[in-house]
Amino acid sequence: MARGRFITLEGGEGAGKSTQVKRLAAKLGAAGHRVVVTREPGGAPGAEDIRELLVKGDPGRWTARTEALLHFAAREEHLARTIRPALARGDWVISDRFVDSTMAYQGVGQGLGEEFIARLRALVVGADMPDLTLILDLPPEAGLARAHRRANDGEDRYERMNLEFHQTLRQAFLDIAKNEPERCAVIDAARDEDAVAAAIWAAAGERLPV
Repeated sequence: MARGRFITLEGGEGAGKSTQVKRLAAKLGAAGHRVVVTREPGGAPGAEDIRELLVKGDPGRWTARTEALLHFAAREEHLARTIRPALARGDWVISDRFVDSTMAYQGVGQGLGEEFIARLRALVVGADMPDLTLILDLPPEAGLARAHRRANDGEDRYERMNLEFHQTLRQAFLDIAKNEPERCAVIDAARDEDAVAAAIWAAAGERLPV
């Protein structure tokens, strides 16, 4: 059986990733693919437990290194119990965030450094990088305004970090796309939901045999 394809959606707070993950999954399902929708941090039972530690509470509750290690601990569970088995079955996997978020948030935004994250990526993720990463880009002011309007069940720890942090994040994601153009496509997420969905579908069709 052929290996499935792995797609991730990345970007800052309020970029619309969760909505677009669902829309992309529906389109792929209509095209005849079996699709697993998942998220980070989370995506497996143990990883969801770790998620609670990361997305709730005071913004300064962890050191950057502790936070990165928690993300990679959750990612190990996610890969072992959800992503790799699904891909081996031939399913397509769409994840709302993956390792690029750790590079942007902890490696760059929190100043941990790209080398530390890259070493953890090599150790935990290895060759299982996404086939396609869609980076939803919009000004952080707009994204935060959107994020503040939605229900978050207390999962607002990152949203409460300062604007400078979110501006740094945006540039970090754009730099990732610039450095890995064969894997990443930048999507203008400031447009309306339908226009963003159409751009995502076009990028997927161009990069992957859908």
